[in-house]
Amino acid sequence: MRGLSYVDISYNELEGPIPDSRAFRDAGFEALQGNKGLCGNVQGLEPCKPSVKQKDNTKKNRKVMFSIIFFPLLGVLLLLLALSGIFFIRGKRKKDPQVEKGNLPSKNVFSISTFDGKTMYEEIIRATEDFHASYCIGKGGFGSVYKVELPSADIVAVKKLHSLSDSQYTSQKEFLNEIKVLLEIRHRNIVKLHGFCSSARYSFLFYEYLERGSLASVLSKEVTAKELDWNKRVDIVKCVSHAHSYMHHDSFPPIVHRDISSSNILLDTNYVAHISDFGTAKILKPDSSNCTAFAGTYGYVAPELAFTTKITEKCDVYSFGVIVLEVIKGEHPGDIITTLSSTWTEENMLTEDVLDQRLPPPSRNVVHELRNMVEIAIQCLNADSQSRPTMGMISKLFLSSSIRKRKRLYQS
Repeated sequence: MRGLSYVDISYNELEGPIPDSRAFRDAGFEALQGNKGLCGNVQGLEPCKPSVKQKDNTKKNRKVMFSIIFFPLLGVLLLLLALSGIFFIRGKRKKDPQVEKGNLPSKNVFSISTFDGKTMYEEIIRATEDFHASYCIGKGGFGSVYKVELPSADIVAVKKLHSLSDSQYTSQKEFLNEIKVLLEIRHRNIVKLHGFCSSARYSFLFYEYLERGSLASVLSKEVTAKELDWNKRVDIVKCVSHAHSYMHHDSFPPIVHRDISSSNILLDTNYVAHISDFGTAKILKPDSSNCTAFAGTYGYVAPELAFTTKITEKCDVYSFGVIVLEVIKGEHPGDIITTLSSTWTEENMLTEDVLDQRLPPPSRNVVHELRNMVEIAIQCLNADSQSRPTMGMISKLFLSSSIRKRKRLYQS
């Protein structure tokens, strides 16, 4: 496979000499680790010991080859040394100060990407001026997000991860496997992950960039909140439900996000919602316990996580219920959650405590949809996780209501 440009054979317990091809010579240690028996002329590997037959052939050919190649090779080496000296002196004079600081990557850049990972790494470092604070558009528990304009991929959002601790390095293989799964996600309401790059200096993920930012940011400002009318808000709730349903029921293996909040729901130019930030995402393995340390945003976390570390998709269902009420109210519902759960009936009207007062009263058709959404949200917020509906059920309910709405519009 002489045309092979990149290879990753890590953690396969392989033995013997690696092939003498460009892909293996250029492979970094990350691509070859976990194979104690490998040998070859690559940094980090033991050199291979020559066989007896190779030694015999070498002795026979040595005298013949010496006279053929020694003098021409000596001339070539002298020429290369002279050229190297010239280029070294010229390069030292013109060297970019950014390069002197080590901002450009080393040869051992590890990447999992839908683009050329090493090229993308270099472009991101240059475009952000070594992750200058002026390009930062947000910060979270797992890293900082930067808006980056690239010549090869327009605008992307780059999440530079915080430095990993020793304990986190032990689970790096599992993390990389999860990244590979997330790269395969194809859904219009999930932010597209383009890839992951890592070197000794930086590790970051890069996503598609969505212009209007987070739902939390839009709702927090009066001007942008008023632009988010009732129809747009209803559509946002439906989009988030469809994305959840895809992750829980149509992805293999299933994915639970674990940190759904209004800050992790991004809006594009047309106010279409996209779920983002899978920094705490957990791939649900049917044969594992899926127990983990606490992760999530307070105010959105399911109550059972206060006394257990077992993660299920019902944790996302609870967070979705909070999001529904937040979209309708225009702010985090807070104590209304417990009040609604105990007093709400089908005959209840949508009161000022539930509706965002910055918007005009909703029309009759929208009121019907909002009441249905509040009812669904209350079911999602049930303290008993087993009594909560699945996201597949919720998504189908919203799909059927959209079909009925379209039929009414067509008939009118």
